[in-house]
Amino acid sequence: MRVAILGSRGIPAQYGGFETFAEELSVRLVQQGVDVTVYCEAAEGTQPDMYKGVHLVHIPAPGFGPLTTILFDLRCLWHARSMFDVVYMLGYATSIFCFIPRLWGTTVWINMDGVEWARSKWNWLAKQWFKTMEAAAMWTPDRLIADAQGILDHLQSRHAKMPPVSVIPYGAPLVTEVPDINHLDEWHLKPESYYLVVCRLESENSVKEILKGYLLSGSGNPLVVVGSTCRETGYVKELLQLNEGRIRFIGAVYDKDALQALRYHSLAYFHGHTVGGTNPSLLEALGCGNVVIAHDNVFNREVAAEAAVYFHQEQDIAEIIQAVESYSPEQLNRMKTAARDRIINGYTWDFITEAYGVILPRQQLEYEKQVYEPDVSKTTVINEQHSILTWK
Repeated sequence: MRVAILGSRGIPAQYGGFETFAEELSVRLVQQGVDVTVYCEAAEGTQPDMYKGVHLVHIPAPGFGPLTTILFDLRCLWHARSMFDVVYMLGYATSIFCFIPRLWGTTVWINMDGVEWARSKWNWLAKQWFKTMEAAAMWTPDRLIADAQGILDHLQSRHAKMPPVSVIPYGAPLVTEVPDINHLDEWHLKPESYYLVVCRLESENSVKEILKGYLLSGSGNPLVVVGSTCRETGYVKELLQLNEGRIRFIGAVYDKDALQALRYHSLAYFHGHTVGGTNPSLLEALGCGNVVIAHDNVFNREVAAEAAVYFHQEQDIAEIIQAVESYSPEQLNRMKTAARDRIINGYTWDFITEAYGVILPRQQLEYEKQVYEPDVSKTTVINEQHSILTWK
């Protein structure tokens, strides 16, 4: 069984969610006996052809502005067209070309990720492209992967015909060792005495609402904002104008250990994402045992359930902050335990890998007879075409 993972910048992960996902899944599939190749953006100099048993293929990404990603994915699809049993494309931005490997008899999967065309950062033309690619994804692959039930519901509300769909979320590590508290010294922070938000500074992540709600609360604990302010969009300028000393914009943090320490030692973590499915940053906060304050939408409730408190507007945030600061240590510990339990009970990387083992072409996986027999308690059939893997 040979599987290729496309659509990320490559591994080892140094960028975003797709890269982390590609690394965590590919390494574990290799440990289960699957031959996995991850396609990576070529860089200068000598590059490794193997990482923890995963084959690496480096493809140049031509510098053509907005077309760079599309042309890179197209090159990867062409290169992978006939060498694998399954080609798995992460993201649907180039779904119209995903029929190419199928012409050579290769099975193609597409991960639908979030509702990309709803993101505010895209102009009208880009949004139309993503809408067209979402529609094309209903025809070009053999299977769709939705990372949340909410994504499947969205697709079903917009498209009458779909290929088979499996709902398999992303995973996250469970943090069992206390991160080094010395990482906080760089920002002059003390454990459990600051609030945290980690995201791209864009309107669909509710950053302005979080900042205004925090200011309304009158809290004396600072709010730390992790996100790049280098690209001063109109929205970023609005956010910076709200800074009055208690809010600390510390830019992007690329050191994984430092970022984990920031999460783990915060008093509470804000998650304002409104567009997308299973968001990796929310999972990472739950894995740290954070007190999570999340925007109230179907995606966040599906992931965090009762392990978070939810807000709709700025006044809600102010009231939640005041409540959190009045909680006893026992109340805070119960919330932290509930957060970790969400990861333990359905979002560990081993669990996610097992789910992918179930949908790999079974006749080619001898080892799977012992490891990945389907568990009907984890499968809900909603019609003859769609099988949803769920975790409760």
